[in-house]
Amino acid sequence: MASISQEQASHVLPGVKNVVAVGAGKGGVGKSTAAVLLAYGLHRSGAKVGLLDADVYGPSIPTMVGVEGHNPVVSGNMIVPPVAGGVKIISIGFMVDRDKPLIWRGPMAHGVIKQFLEQVEWGELDYLIVDLPPGTGDVPLTLAQLIPMTGAVVICTPQDVALMDARRAVKMYEQLNVPCLGMIENMSYYLCPKCGHRDELFDHGGAESAAGELGVPFLGEIPLNVKIRIHGDSGSPEKLFTDTPDYVTQAIQRVVSNTAGQIGIRNSIREAAPTLTVE
Repeated sequence: MASISQEQASHVLPGVKNVVAVGAGKGGVGKSTAAVLLAYGLHRSGAKVGLLDADVYGPSIPTMVGVEGHNPVVSGNMIVPPVAGGVKIISIGFMVDRDKPLIWRGPMAHGVIKQFLEQVEWGELDYLIVDLPPGTGDVPLTLAQLIPMTGAVVICTPQDVALMDARRAVKMYEQLNVPCLGMIENMSYYLCPKCGHRDELFDHGGAESAAGELGVPFLGEIPLNVKIRIHGDSGSPEKLFTDTPDYVTQAIQRVVSNTAGQIGIRNSIREAAPTLTVE
């Protein structure tokens, strides 16, 4: 199975320079949190950023960025995405009741994401971050083929079970010819705010080791910290960079910087690749 070509991408998202998917082999590893951190971290660096919540079965992005219950404006046949903290946002969560389960087959999800790509007024963006559903089943495979991606970032926690699924996610992108920009280890460790004791609740270093074995970059580790949970629940993404302990802020900024660096490397490789002509 092949991913969409860059030529096709230019027609789907003409003003978007980079599309970066954020995925995971399993749920519950902080994939949406990482997507928010990347989107707002890149925005803080001066980039124009959009965030597409493609997790149609568990759309948490509206809550995490403070726009839950928002009704997007429709202009002509285009959806105008709301802007939260300078980042353009779109999610199926805007269109359904928060307590209503979406019992959809793959083709229905495919159609919604296609609409979000083709009928949302994204405008000029340096980055479009896409929060994908977890796993390597029918829906993420379809989405990975549909979305013209610069690359994908895989999120996992350090324990062996999560790492097994993360490896499958990396292999999925490899089969789809989507470059893996790297792996992020979330909930990497816990630092007690009172005594400073470090506790590695889910083990530690597994993602870095797995990344080395798979031949993909390790983008960094994000510690387990109550402030990340509080600001995610309250829809205050900017505070993730201004109201967290220094070691947490520095860890987040490292992950964002490393991801941006890998995107730059990927673009340089693509630009340097020879163009073949047929006479």
